[in-house]
Amino acid sequence: MGIEMTKKTRIEIICRDEEVDLILNAIYTAAHSGRRGDGKVFVLPVLDALRLKTGERGEAALGLG
Repeated sequence: MGIEMTKKTRIEIICRDEEVDLILNAIYTAAHSGRRGDGKVFVLPVLDALRLKTGERGEAALGLG
């Protein structure tokens, strides 16, 4: 008798607020099976970003600005 381990994957996506619904719908369409273990998606605010190589901040650090 052993312990059954579930394989987990973590994906982080940084996007603009107006893209959240589109991305959530795409994830749901691709990943939903209706079975236990489908997972969860958390939507969190990103307050700032810093590109260490250049010192760029905000959207410029993400290549969005």
